[in-house]
Amino acid sequence: MTDQAAPDALSRRLLERAAPARAEFEDLVIVPIFAVIVALAVGALIMLATAVDLPTIGRSYVALVEGSVGSINALSETLTAAAPLVLAGLGLAIGFRTGLFNIGAEGQIVIGGLAAVMVGFSFAGLPFALHLPLALVAGAVAGALYASIAGVLRAYTGAHEVISTIMLNLISYRILDYALSQPFIQREGRADPVSKSVLDSAELPQLLGWLDPNLRIHAGLILVIAAVIFVHWLLFRTKVGFEFRASGKNPDAALYAGMRASLIIVASMAAAGTFAGLAGANQVLGVLDRATPGFSAGIGFDAISVALLGRSHPVGVLFAGLLFGALEAGGRQMQVDAGVSVDLIGIIQALIIVFIAAPLLVRAIFPWGFRRAEAGRKE
Repeated sequence: MTDQAAPDALSRRLLERAAPARAEFEDLVIVPIFAVIVALAVGALIMLATAVDLPTIGRSYVALVEGSVGSINALSETLTAAAPLVLAGLGLAIGFRTGLFNIGAEGQIVIGGLAAVMVGFSFAGLPFALHLPLALVAGAVAGALYASIAGVLRAYTGAHEVISTIMLNLISYRILDYALSQPFIQREGRADPVSKSVLDSAELPQLLGWLDPNLRIHAGLILVIAAVIFVHWLLFRTKVGFEFRASGKNPDAALYAGMRASLIIVASMAAAGTFAGLAGANQVLGVLDRATPGFSAGIGFDAISVALLGRSHPVGVLFAGLLFGALEAGGRQMQVDAGVSVDLIGIIQALIIVFIAAPLLVRAIFPWGFRRAEAGRKE
């Protein structure tokens, strides 16, 4: 097996799990639900093994629910955390559907967010109706261009996208560090790496500020809903989406049918980068109002889990993003109310992905949940 064939074979096996050929109800709904249940149960066992008593475990899971959906403020935090995860996850889902294991959303978020914040603090006096869309478009275009680098390398040199996107992630951090040290970007009077603040005309407005100024949910939620609808239309109602999916399922057949493989690869990566760039713009225009080192906060890596959990289906990605947003928001409440480390949330997220990637194990643990399907296969 050649050096190129080994990562290709591994990616192919992973993509079969990430974007199943048949969108069966079991794969999209039943397996993820049981995976979450098992992950929570194993998380409880881990807490027991680390000398956490049963009452504390109970309080921690109650706090998890209350901190994620127990109040308007909790729902606001869940939706705020979920928005960039869904946007970046949609981009990754497009790549998975095309047969590309793109793991560069983190770098694309950084570059998209940097471009959005630069436009956001520039053009003083520009009206809101022009300034905000311009900043969002800047983030989307920057993310698309940055992701296209990996697409071009894969299409025309054969460089594997896993390797190139890892490298591009690392490069994006250094680009951000350099940019934040430049006088035209760095905030006046500051020696630390922090950008100028986004102007009010480029901010994503709060949706519930009239009810409570502390409710952080913003118009990025509308952007997320529109993105889910658009990606569903793109993948399942357009010729381009058909070519993406055909290329992902059988590249040889797609090539034989006259589809331009190189163009599909570059277009798919550009589309993925567009949504990751929007995720970065969402953060700097709706939550942070500025760029600092690490502002992406690992969202691009968490989005891989979201895309996997959502089986690379736009609706699945939406619900997976909401789940991970709830875990993040509820995890902070767990730490406050029960004194349980927030690192447990990371463990639970990892366990969810482990069980999602091993559906046969889930079926073995919950055979009664799949009884009808098994009976149908025997018939």
